[in-house]
Amino acid sequence: MGIRDFRIKVKAFRVKFLCLGNRSIRRNHGSASKPSWMMPISHGHHVVEHDVIKGGDSDDFEFDSVVIQREQIGETELWYFGIFDALIGDCVTKYLQSNYFDRNFKESQLRRKAKETLKRAYLGAKTKVREATEETCIIGSTSVIIINGEKLVLANIGDYRTVLCKDGVAYQTNGRYSQSAKRRWYRRLFSGNASATGTKYSKALELVVGGYWIDSSTEFVILASNGIWEVMKNQEAVNLIRHIDDPQEAAECLAKEALVRRSKSNISCLIIRFD
Repeated sequence: MGIRDFRIKVKAFRVKFLCLGNRSIRRNHGSASKPSWMMPISHGHHVVEHDVIKGGDSDDFEFDSVVIQREQIGETELWYFGIFDALIGDCVTKYLQSNYFDRNFKESQLRRKAKETLKRAYLGAKTKVREATEETCIIGSTSVIIINGEKLVLANIGDYRTVLCKDGVAYQTNGRYSQSAKRRWYRRLFSGNASATGTKYSKALELVVGGYWIDSSTEFVILASNGIWEVMKNQEAVNLIRHIDDPQEAAECLAKEALVRRSKSNISCLIIRFD
């Protein structure tokens, strides 16, 4: 299954959107109706051009990639959402495609293997970045796998972040602020020093992989880059868009607010609503 690359121009904003497909794999051909447990999921995304943020011209490689994929395997529905900076590129998505979505897993294996597969995908991307660069650059990404609208498995690296809104309260899904230590683990991946040339480096860049249950109190999920989180707190972001039912409108609202607050980093966001 190939990767299709679409470019969308909306006023001053340009989105680089990678859609890995909408494929149906059914082992039970007699069941054509949608299972009653399958939660409706809607989503929207927005990526701001670098020349809007910093002024001047910008090349395509500088833009974040937004990835959205839906799979149905038997009676199991899988959604994959991600935001990746240019350094990671499609390393993670290619690994997931060949080692998770394209594997002939039994339905009972899909939940158990999601977290470990995400971990290995990010570790592989980290290795490629370190091999391709002489210095240790800060990289960023956040992505989630949603299983049957019931379970959310996530991975964050760098300053990119996933935030859940439950009954109007923001919950940050990373190692430092998770509610339960049993639900997460993280590893230090990089070490380095600040560069005199102005390139950003990190002394301790963490990969966080965790699993969370989605229940009736879960309203939406925000996946966003560092350009969002450096100018607003988690609860501020949730309060800003909670009243907006359309996730595309919500994503645009969040991105534009980051611009108003003069964010100078990558501004990319993806909103997932559970209706």
